[in-house]
Amino acid sequence: MWAAYAVSAYGSGLGFGALPLLAVLVSHASAAQVAALAAVGPAVGALIALPLGPWVEFHRKRPMMIAMDLVRFAAMTTIPIAYALGRLGFVQLLVVSTVLAAAKIAFNAASGAYLKALVRPADLLVANARFESTTWSSIAVGPPLGGAAIGLFGPVTTVLADALSYLLSALGITAIRHREDDPRRTEGRRVRAGELLDGWRHLLTHPGLRALYLNQLLVGGLIMATEPLLAVLLLRELGFPPWQYGLAFAAPCLGGLVGSRLARRVVARYGQHRIIRTVGTLRAVWLIGLAFVQPGLAGLATVIAVELAIIISMSLYNPVLATYRLEQTPRDRLARTLTAWSISSSAAIAVLSALGGLLADATSPRTAIAVAGLLILASPLLLPRRPSPAPAPEPELATTGPARDGGRVA
Repeated sequence: MWAAYAVSAYGSGLGFGALPLLAVLVSHASAAQVAALAAVGPAVGALIALPLGPWVEFHRKRPMMIAMDLVRFAAMTTIPIAYALGRLGFVQLLVVSTVLAAAKIAFNAASGAYLKALVRPADLLVANARFESTTWSSIAVGPPLGGAAIGLFGPVTTVLADALSYLLSALGITAIRHREDDPRRTEGRRVRAGELLDGWRHLLTHPGLRALYLNQLLVGGLIMATEPLLAVLLLRELGFPPWQYGLAFAAPCLGGLVGSRLARRVVARYGQHRIIRTVGTLRAVWLIGLAFVQPGLAGLATVIAVELAIIISMSLYNPVLATYRLEQTPRDRLARTLTAWSISSSAAIAVLSALGGLLADATSPRTAIAVAGLLILASPLLLPRRPSPAPAPEPELATTGPARDGGRVA
């Protein structure tokens, strides 16, 4: 499962930013079209994924993960084919972006739900930390190698590599030896309209999850909203060369290995609730530092230091949050809860990114980054003030026997 995830993560790392690049270089898209590709595609994909949550909930997770990997493989493969035929256009890139977003949400819901069935409760934090470390290492290594590959072999090279990584991931998932129980549901019954909202209902009625959910929407949305603003500030206003810009984001990702490896130890020593409160606060204090970046090597060092602090905090916090979310959500509602979380996160990023862009146009990118840095300082107020009660024990699912269904975490 971990190997399948690593293949897919490194493929996505190689293909990071490939669609906007192709939109600019091949289809000659305008700035507004590139922004639409980054925002509209994932937003529409999230809407498409909305009815998939209940469907994933009441079907086996391993076939769903394999299907979503194959859908992403097929969608990505259309790009090099169209490019070779001279027919690649912006509309196709927008459709592919939408399909990828919807498939990713459905895959994440299935894989997260399956992880809880596959891994013992005591090992959930270890598993989530290992996936977290793989994510950050793929971000550190993939984009620089992808940029070099594009320079040597052309603009669709990394797209093809990313497509193949989904195919290899699907093949890896088929090799997992684990029997998955059939979800408990009356066969043939259609999904009720109310079931579409069960994920949000669980998030908003559970005191601990409600606090963490709202906190994550604010923190994740503000951090992601500053990325395009920082690109404009560094590349256009401060004159950073592209290699320094790439270094400023790639090097700090190595901090993700540090934070993820610390997660199990610090939780064992200080407890889950204290780590969520402490690290959840720490990850919010660094963003304001990006508003004070200056030209030259000192400015580069500032960006690297701030990003390193954010990433270490996030990589320690994320697996603890993911484990808590799995522990506090019943199996029969887990896929819908994860789907609701993903859709809300995508919407928050889209809205806050749009607002940040409007503020930057009205003032300046530095001012917009400063406002985001000040707003995020209020996010610790949304963290849960007291530990949640231990979840009720659930029956263990079968974990031995001939392989029929298995899975990979996203």
